[in-house]
Amino acid sequence: MAPDRPLVTVALALALLLGLLLMATRPPGLLTADTAQSANELPGEEEEDLPPADGEPDGQTVVDPGAVEGLEEQELAYDGPVSTSVTYPELDGAESLGEYLEHELSAGIAAFDDANPGADSYEAEWNLTAAREGLVGVRVTATETDSEGERESYATYWYDAERGQVHESAHLFDGQEALSALNTLVHEKVGGADEVSGLYPVSALYDSIGFNPDGDLVVEFDAGQVAPAGQGRVHAVVDHSDVEPLLSDLGTRVHEAATVGVDTFEVADTPDAGNDDSPGAAPGTIDPVDESVDCADTETTCVALTYDDGPGGGTPDLLDTLDEYDARATFFVTGLPVQEHPETVRCTYAEGHELANHTLTHPDLTGAGAEEAERDLSATQALVLRETGYDMDLMRPPYGATDAGVASVTEEMGLAQILWSVDTNDWRDREADKVADEALNGAEDGAIILMHDIHDTTITASEEIVRELDSRGVEMVTVTQLLGETEPGEEYEDGVPEEDSGEDADDGADSGDA
Repeated sequence: MAPDRPLVTVALALALLLGLLLMATRPPGLLTADTAQSANELPGEEEEDLPPADGEPDGQTVVDPGAVEGLEEQELAYDGPVSTSVTYPELDGAESLGEYLEHELSAGIAAFDDANPGADSYEAEWNLTAAREGLVGVRVTATETDSEGERESYATYWYDAERGQVHESAHLFDGQEALSALNTLVHEKVGGADEVSGLYPVSALYDSIGFNPDGDLVVEFDAGQVAPAGQGRVHAVVDHSDVEPLLSDLGTRVHEAATVGVDTFEVADTPDAGNDDSPGAAPGTIDPVDESVDCADTETTCVALTYDDGPGGGTPDLLDTLDEYDARATFFVTGLPVQEHPETVRCTYAEGHELANHTLTHPDLTGAGAEEAERDLSATQALVLRETGYDMDLMRPPYGATDAGVASVTEEMGLAQILWSVDTNDWRDREADKVADEALNGAEDGAIILMHDIHDTTITASEEIVRELDSRGVEMVTVTQLLGETEPGEEYEDGVPEEDSGEDADDGADSGDA
């Protein structure tokens, strides 16, 4: 009998030819389970074993800067009275990152200097918390020293190399609702600590966020921010499973990049110059304008309730009243009370009200020199910025006293001057009913109503004012919403579009406690 091995050989040859033909005609990029490998792997090698992320369980991951190509440390030059020692990283192909850090650190020093008469020194150092998949995380630790001692603060920034954009930490979350949900989770984690207060979903509080090596979210607060400074750094570690639904696309990418170790990293190319669109405002940045209300509509009556000299001890009750009726107001805050009630300032901002500048010590600015006036306004500007992240663009001169010199200073500082059309004289008449009558009698469309939230009688009167205006269908809005865009240095006393609306401005200038 003839052997059948030649048939076997032919069959094997045909099978081999068929396999080669299939491989030659398979579309590029179509990989089977047997052939799927990293683009950098050689045939037969297993997928690359990535190194584990480094860091402590209660802190963000840490990346060795030596693993990042083209990275150099720069020292910040600051021209001011505060002694500084500040460094930050610059990275080849990521010029916008270095520029952003230089700007933010300079602004931080200036705000510290303006807000603290006893400011002595400011030191800052950095570390990397991620460098992978086109993302770089930079965590900055600053030490502020003033007449009361040292305090540490923290901020973490996220650079997207593909777009050339730098993101604040709050950008890791998918909008304001997501940040509010995170705030609730964080409150549960740190709420048991002694005297922790003032936790609100504002970007200035949530400015240092990252992930630990296990992939859980780490939120850290500056010393003295939500607890007495003696407690130091207050932080929360939140399970990734709880925060995953709240993350933005950027947040998901950051989680993936930050929880894997780094052997080497470099930014290949600088993004195109045309790809410079801003990432937009981060969650926790509260707009003083309610888009659901159109004050330009002739069928809508809008008034602006404004409160000076606070915050005071009764301001939280006033905020509750405003919240009950979905009303907004503008608070012209004074610097010393801001220092006394920082959590109230944050709450005011977080609930959608407008913050505006009423100086540090309530002087008559017409009797002050330009330098003194600027210093007094700059201090309150810095105090509010540090508490909320909000850079105010409105001010009210104490007593309504203004002149060309005040106009020049406020123009230079980017602040419009807001006077009033209705003076309740609540500083003089400490009778709730009388204050309410004055406000309601003058509450015509476009009115700016002057009150003071440091008086208990005004807090009581506001309950009647807000309730009655709501029943009339009047929209209670912020000054910015009422006026629209304003010009720095210019005076405004109401939102009525009349050509000659400044004749009566001097009438209000005599009010004793505005």
